[in-house]
Amino acid sequence: MGSAVVLGIESSCDETGAGLVRDGRLLGHALASSMDEHARYGGVVPEIASRAHLHALRPVVGRALEEAGLRPSDIGAVAVTTGPGLSGALQVGLAGAKGIAYSLGVPLYGVHHLAGHVAADTLEHGPLPDPCAVLIVSGGHTSLLLVRDLARDRITHLGDTLDDAAGECFDKVARVFGLPYPGGPAIDRTARAGDPRAVPFPRPLPGSYDFSFSGLKTAAARWAEGHTGRALPVADGAASLQEAVADVLTRKAVAACKEHGVGTLVVVGGVAANSRVRSLAEERCRAAGIELRVPPLRLCTDNGAMIAAVGDLLVRAGAPPAPLDVSVDPSAPLEYAALHPVAALHPVAAGRAATA
Repeated sequence: MGSAVVLGIESSCDETGAGLVRDGRLLGHALASSMDEHARYGGVVPEIASRAHLHALRPVVGRALEEAGLRPSDIGAVAVTTGPGLSGALQVGLAGAKGIAYSLGVPLYGVHHLAGHVAADTLEHGPLPDPCAVLIVSGGHTSLLLVRDLARDRITHLGDTLDDAAGECFDKVARVFGLPYPGGPAIDRTARAGDPRAVPFPRPLPGSYDFSFSGLKTAAARWAEGHTGRALPVADGAASLQEAVADVLTRKAVAACKEHGVGTLVVVGGVAANSRVRSLAEERCRAAGIELRVPPLRLCTDNGAMIAAVGDLLVRAGAPPAPLDVSVDPSAPLEYAALHPVAALHPVAAGRAATA
């Protein structure tokens, strides 16, 4: 008999996702997005997102089971995002996950959203090398990490966002440029017709592994203001902004790999779908002799499969499940993949340390 089928539920922002994973293999997943409902506001409205999750959760779980050819009784464990994210949105996903776990009598695991992004790559490329460097780039987070055993070990932060994350910078500048929400895909599309060297945008914090994109956002806004009364060369601005972001992200990530003697870089998160981030990462990793791993586009943005992947790793590592009174933590720091009080003890990691 193989390992348990793990159902993963993701509801931290505007996507409702469900995925089913067993032994590192994705069996089925489904996704619903409320992005169109937020577009008119230029950003995610928490109350709208929460209501959308409420309506979408049950159908999404049903579609994932149908794709996998499974019944609810085949589920052996449930993993759910308990942070970080929008409080109300997280509460909906957690309530649904608790109901499923309790009714089936199976263990529940609270999972860190960003650990999910890291684990997403394993569904395409197999187990993560120990150690590896991970660059997470999404709407709300930009982090450079040193990851060993994702299910067992504490995650080491080499650098983090000090202000605006890369995706947030894209969203805000897209609005200034008159491009639609979400800004990342709009910038990417528009940049194809532009010159990435047209505008000398700054490269923030060159001597650090931390990230800061608020100055870049301001520089782009000032550049746009300088064209008041005449046509704004939006394609050049978009291409130059995208180049600056991709340059900073990939330069720091490759430098970190070299400094720490790591042979593999994993780039994950919504902004990992950006075409220039991907191509420049490939170019620089190839030149440095570093293996680059990037999940397919469908696994870069928020989804339930990535949460199921973490749950699957935790189950196979023998990690303790969460108590049924586990709550959400909207601003949870990324320390371990599991995110609940029992996991803070991390007996799996402690056991490893004791036998090392």
